[in-house]
Amino acid sequence: MALTELQIKNVKPTDSQQKLSDSGGLYLLIKPERDNPSDEKKKLGGGKEWKLAYRFEGKQKTLALGTYPIVTLSQARIKRDEAKALLAAGTDPSEIVTKKAKKSVVVEAQIIEVTKTELLFEFVAIEWFTKFSVGNTPKHGSKIMGWLKKDVFPWIGKRPMNEITPLELLAVIRRMESRGVISTAHDVLALCGRIFRYGVATGKAERDPAADLRGALTPIQSTHFASITEPKDIGELLRKIETYRGSHVTRCALALAPLVFVRPGELRHAEWCEIDFDAALWTIPAEKMKARREHIVPLATQAIAIFREMQPLTGMGKYVFAGAHNANRPMSDGAINKALQSLGYDTQKVQTGHGFRSMASTLLNEQGYNFDAIEVQLAHKETNKVRAAYNKAQYLPERKKMMQSWADYLIGLKNGADVITIKRA
Repeated sequence: MALTELQIKNVKPTDSQQKLSDSGGLYLLIKPERDNPSDEKKKLGGGKEWKLAYRFEGKQKTLALGTYPIVTLSQARIKRDEAKALLAAGTDPSEIVTKKAKKSVVVEAQIIEVTKTELLFEFVAIEWFTKFSVGNTPKHGSKIMGWLKKDVFPWIGKRPMNEITPLELLAVIRRMESRGVISTAHDVLALCGRIFRYGVATGKAERDPAADLRGALTPIQSTHFASITEPKDIGELLRKIETYRGSHVTRCALALAPLVFVRPGELRHAEWCEIDFDAALWTIPAEKMKARREHIVPLATQAIAIFREMQPLTGMGKYVFAGAHNANRPMSDGAINKALQSLGYDTQKVQTGHGFRSMASTLLNEQGYNFDAIEVQLAHKETNKVRAAYNKAQYLPERKKMMQSWADYLIGLKNGADVITIKRA
C-alpha cells in the first residue's frame, strides 16, 4: 500500500529501526532513538531516509535517495522512477550516483582552487589594472605593468593578499632601493597600496600593509630639470637652435619647444588634427596629458609659422614631428635632448628639453603675469575641480596675449636686442 504525507509525518522514531514501504521498491527508513549524551532524560530522534531496493545482475542492492523532509514523498518517487529507467536500460543507478558524487568533489575542489587563485596578489593586481587603467596612456600603462612584473610579482605575486606582511612588502621595495631607483621605489610602494586598498574594497584583503611603511623608504632628493633663465643666455641658445644641422623635424621641434613650453612627450606626440590654424590653438587631448585633462595651447604667430613650415614635410601623416625611420610614429623620446647636446649643452646641468617649462615659468612670473594663468598654461594639476573649470574658461583670452608677448620677447632675445624685463601690474 502506497505511503501518504500524513502517515510519514505522524510516524515517530522508537527504540528499533522502522521501515515504511511505498511501491516499486521505495521505502522510508526511520532510524531508532538514541541516548542524548547531554541530557539523559531526553532521547535523540532518528532521521528519516529514503531508500530504493532493487536487483542488478542478480545481486540485491540499495540506493539512497535523500532524507525526509528535504526530499518529499513526490520527489522520492521521481528519483525512484529515474532509477528504474536506468535499470531498464541496463545501467546500475548506484554507479551513476557515485560518478556524480566524484564529479561534484572534483568541481568543488576546482572552485576552491579558483577561489584561492583570486586571493593572490598577482590576480588582484591584474584585476585592479584592468579596471582602472582605462584612462592611462599606453606608455603609462606599460610602465605600471612593467614595474609589477619585474619588481613585485616575482616576490609576492603568488602570495595570498592576507598573508603579505608589511616587512615582506618592505623587502620587495628595498630590492629596488638597492638598485638606486629611489623615486621608482616610492612609486611602486604607492602602487601596491592602491592594489591592497582595492583588495580590501572587494573583500579579497583585510588591510593595506603598505600603509605601515610610510616613512620607511629613503627620502627622494628633489631635483629640478636643468634650465637657462638668464635672458642673455636664452638669446644665445635660441640663436644656436637656428644653426642646428640635424634633422629638419628635430630643428623645428626644438625651435617650437620654448614657444609653447609643453612637456617633451606632449610636443613629440603632437598631431595635425589637434592644430586649429584659424583659431591659432593647439588642443591636446586629455589622454595625452599628465593630469588627464584636455589642454589648450594658444599659438603665437611665430609658433604658427613653425607648424606651417612642417606641413609640406609631414602634413600628410598623423604626427607633426614624425619619426625619422617610421612616419607613422612620433620622433624619438630623446631627440630634443640629443639635439641640445649636439649644440654643446649639458642636459644634466645646463638645459634639458623639459627645462623650457622652467624657463617660461621663471621669467613670466618675474615679468608679473597672472600666476594662475601661468599655472594653467603649464598644465599643472589643479586639485579643485571647480577652480580647474573656472581657470580653463576664464584665462584663455589672457593666455593668448601672454603667449604672444612671450614669443615676441624670445624673438627679441634671439635677435640680440637689449630687452628690459618690465614688471607687469
